[in-house]
Amino acid sequence: MKLQMVGCSHHHSPIEFRERLAFPPEEIPAALNRLQRQFPESEAVLISTCNRVELYSASHIDTACPTHHDLVTYLAEIHDLKTVDIFDALFERTGEDVVRHLFMVASSLDSMVVGEAQVLAQVKQAYDLARQVDTAGPLTNAMFQAAIHVAKRVANETAINQRRVSIPSVAVADFAAQIFERFDDKQVLVIGAGEMGEETLKYLRAEGARRITVCNRNTQRAMDLAKRVGGHARPWEELEPELVAADLVIGTTGSNEPVLTADQYRSIHQQRQQRPIFILDLAVPRDFDPTIGDFLGVYLYSIDDLKHACEANRRLREKEWPKAERIIEAETQRFMADLNHRATAPAIKRLRDQADRLRQEELQRLWNKLGDVDQRTQQEISRSFDRLVNKLLHPPLESLRDEARQGSSHGLRDALIRLFQLKD
Repeated sequence: MKLQMVGCSHHHSPIEFRERLAFPPEEIPAALNRLQRQFPESEAVLISTCNRVELYSASHIDTACPTHHDLVTYLAEIHDLKTVDIFDALFERTGEDVVRHLFMVASSLDSMVVGEAQVLAQVKQAYDLARQVDTAGPLTNAMFQAAIHVAKRVANETAINQRRVSIPSVAVADFAAQIFERFDDKQVLVIGAGEMGEETLKYLRAEGARRITVCNRNTQRAMDLAKRVGGHARPWEELEPELVAADLVIGTTGSNEPVLTADQYRSIHQQRQQRPIFILDLAVPRDFDPTIGDFLGVYLYSIDDLKHACEANRRLREKEWPKAERIIEAETQRFMADLNHRATAPAIKRLRDQADRLRQEELQRLWNKLGDVDQRTQQEISRSFDRLVNKLLHPPLESLRDEARQGSSHGLRDALIRLFQLKD
């Protein structure tokens, strides 16, 4: 049995690196299927968000699971990159550490904004997508279902999520509010129609924003979001005039290329006549060329620019960390014990079945030799055989269970299979 994960996150990788490895949602099914064609006996789940790209793999057969190098090579090839250029920038987790890390991610302890609600939804979405394309399996099913359970425990039993803060709320409270004293007279433009944009609008509306325009390549999705937030939808072709009119812009598309380059913004800038504009680029890859921030009156912030404010949020919640970490550690140990127990269960059953078959054969041979034996004597002899078999099996099986509880049963299980010549 093997559990493995490689990935990158906001902790160690800048946005320039993360956006090179990011997967638009519509490309994830094909990416998972491609990996499974390479490793048909392994399972896979892919999480790709603005702050992380993590590829989880698992298999009951160690040799069937892709290696660390295999996964990095796969990520490089699918993005037309060189393995050597990304290898050292990706972190790896194996075995129990994979489980612990996933539990941390789902519980939002590994998030840029600790306690944000959106990350659990993202984990669920990644898992559901893997199930839909049939790349999840028994190991990943158990691991991701446990992660969802752990995240709910952390939310219910600690104050990590109390008055929870998300990336959009940090962006509005700590950044936009420093540029604008009020929002009720500002023209807000949202580019994209996803959850991040909608959540940002929720906080802006709470601050008084009322003049809201949604622009998206899919006009129907733009209209649906505009209706929910009390705004107006505009066709994608009208993006430029909307940027000219806007005071506050939120970029949340899933585009692989910038929505706006510096050259394209130049004409917009001239029409704006140096009116200040606040641009919050929450997309990965980024929607706006970062050099647009060099134009006079442009306040351009990306996901990584929010880190300082997010660290302050993290410090406020640190007192709840020990309690949350204890929950995660206990659940990790419980999960691994259960996983190891399940891994040893087939071997235990085969050993018991083999012992029972041999016991029955020897008893039958004895009855044939003894001839007529009264029922009471037969029962006593059968019970003696049962006790003998149980006493012989008890030490190895108890040792196997103990090692399973400690998470290190594989060597003993394999030795038991070889010693007793157990067949599948």
